[in-house]
Amino acid sequence: MEDEESAAVLKAVGRQIKMWREAAGLSQAEFGVEIGYSAEMVSSVERGRRAPKPEFLDKADKVLKAGGKISAMKEDVEKARYPKKVRDLKNLEDEAVELGAYDSHQIHGLLQTPDYARELYVMRRPAYTEEEIDRHVTARVARKAVFERKPSPLLTFVQEEVTLRRPLGGRMVLRKQLEHLLEISKLRHVEIQVMPTDREDHAGMAGSIRLLKLLDGKTLGHSEGQLHSRLISDPKEVQVLEMRYGMIRAQALTPRDSLAFIEKVMGEET
Repeated sequence: MEDEESAAVLKAVGRQIKMWREAAGLSQAEFGVEIGYSAEMVSSVERGRRAPKPEFLDKADKVLKAGGKISAMKEDVEKARYPKKVRDLKNLEDEAVELGAYDSHQIHGLLQTPDYARELYVMRRPAYTEEEIDRHVTARVARKAVFERKPSPLLTFVQEEVTLRRPLGGRMVLRKQLEHLLEISKLRHVEIQVMPTDREDHAGMAGSIRLLKLLDGKTLGHSEGQLHSRLISDPKEVQVLEMRYGMIRAQALTPRDSLAFIEKVMGEET
């Protein structure tokens, strides 16, 4: 686990499952057979080393006749599956009435397809385990709930042209990703813009930018580096990011022209 809070949740859930299992007079192997999991998986869950999936908890609740008490832990476990920095960011996105982001190296996380996101984690070095990859992809996909919120927040994105052309994961993964951008751009509260490579004046040369305007009117910035991410709350620093993002949007193609540009890139990929 990447943080103590998640580890504590999973250990508490594991202890509860163990208590229910022992009260039912079942060994880990016997319990595993009943719910369709290996004894090793049961042991890992009970020790808090692995996060049980929702179906694991539902089957355990039924077999152990827990009356919904084990199934009720699904929400807490699901949150614990996400890295802390993702949980914190998602909480802010859930509160935001406006979100703006400029990305220079890859498609923004909220716009990524699951396959594209998976490929990004597969190529990380040092290499992630399959379980870690699944955990990160699940967390990234969960953040997309921001698109379905009511009332809808205003979501604006500026993508560097190279992010539309770099075939991360292969040509088919890229094509599906571009198709997804065109589909999501149909939402009335979403605007996607492209920053062409041939721009001679570019306000985003210092790197990616993310801004979140909250319901109380406060604006926060967020930056993510190689090993660390940072929430920016100092008003002066946030003001600088807002000015830069405004210039980036002004220098980029309009949303309408950007969609035509994405379609052009797709045509070149066929």
